[in-house]
Amino acid sequence: MNAKAGSIAWLSRLNFFLADVRDGLGPFLGVFLMGHGWAADDIGYVMTLGGIAGMLATTPAGALTDAVRAKRLVVGIGSVLVVAGSLLLLVSPSFTITAVSQVGTGIVGAIIGPAIAGLTLGIVGQQGLPSQLGNNEAWNHGGNVFSAALAGALGYFWGLPAVFVLMAVMAVASLLCLSRIRPEDIDHDVARGLDPQRSADQPQVSTWRVLAGSRPLMLLALAMMLFHLGNAAMLPLLSQSVVSRGHADPALYTALTVIVAQLVMIPTALLAGRFADRKGYWLLITVALLALPVRGLVAGVWDSPWALLPVQMLDGVGAGLLGVALPGSVARILQGSGHINIGLGAVTTIQSIGAALSPALAGVVAKHYGYGAAFAALTAIALLALVVWGVLAERREHGVAASAMVAGSVSK
Repeated sequence: MNAKAGSIAWLSRLNFFLADVRDGLGPFLGVFLMGHGWAADDIGYVMTLGGIAGMLATTPAGALTDAVRAKRLVVGIGSVLVVAGSLLLLVSPSFTITAVSQVGTGIVGAIIGPAIAGLTLGIVGQQGLPSQLGNNEAWNHGGNVFSAALAGALGYFWGLPAVFVLMAVMAVASLLCLSRIRPEDIDHDVARGLDPQRSADQPQVSTWRVLAGSRPLMLLALAMMLFHLGNAAMLPLLSQSVVSRGHADPALYTALTVIVAQLVMIPTALLAGRFADRKGYWLLITVALLALPVRGLVAGVWDSPWALLPVQMLDGVGAGLLGVALPGSVARILQGSGHINIGLGAVTTIQSIGAALSPALAGVVAKHYGYGAAFAALTAIALLALVVWGVLAERREHGVAASAMVAGSVSK
């Protein structure tokens, strides 16, 4: 029996409970603020502030994860701070307090992600990483479905303050899971991507040289940026298109979009972890990128509320695959460098630029040329991401066999 089996099991459960914690109030924030008389534009401003803060914090958060050995403490403090920041809104939902809360939540949420990735790698190592990433993602998506359904029910019967209570309970449960992960089961050198066989007097390569000099990493980041540029606005655009024609109830339709995608992500993540164990990550990323233009084509051509089902099922496939393949591929590219988590943070920051620009681009096209043209534009961008990946990325860099990536990637 694996001596770390207990810690691995509690790591999976940690991902379940953190699903409701790391993003704060999420979709409930807008509803809560509207109930306190907020205008739609002010809600948008504070949500944007939180998103920008999270994007800017992602790369430094990766550097923090590489540097610290108290990764359990980082996750624990982060969970407490997110809940505390959200509870502030119950006391005073003023613009200043809400803005501070959302900026803090964005920063702390950016820290929790790399810390979980570092914990996972430190516990299971490169060999067990693909399978465990699949388990992490499956438990995370399961937690999202569970918490969304429970929050909806609690909010219906007892009002939105019940959602705050649920978040606090989930945070306490996540702290319990953290306490059951044994510190001695975490190899902090492996967690940052150092080679266990590395000589103590071997000089370390600088972070900048590792990141900027790695062609495989830069191509991965470019493909992910284009993917999210085409992806982020797809669901909001579909919802706007359907609701604007009076074809569906806005609240019910939005809830269904979340549930359908999350339910598909659970088995997809599990299968992705098993597949990556045998075949690597290249094909998983390819399929995820391929799902997006198909999704855009269906959304643009099928003028019906029922387009929700295939569109969100494809979204679940793409997100489920990338949730496993992206951190796994970065870990493989930067193996031996000691900079895996900052590398993942850098890729996440770059892809976030695409996600931030996507709604604005789609909105402009939809306003001047209609929803069909907007879907066509997003589909074209998705195809460009697929071309960048399929033509320029080298399959061997994302394959099964781990290799000495630092020298190879820096020299390219």
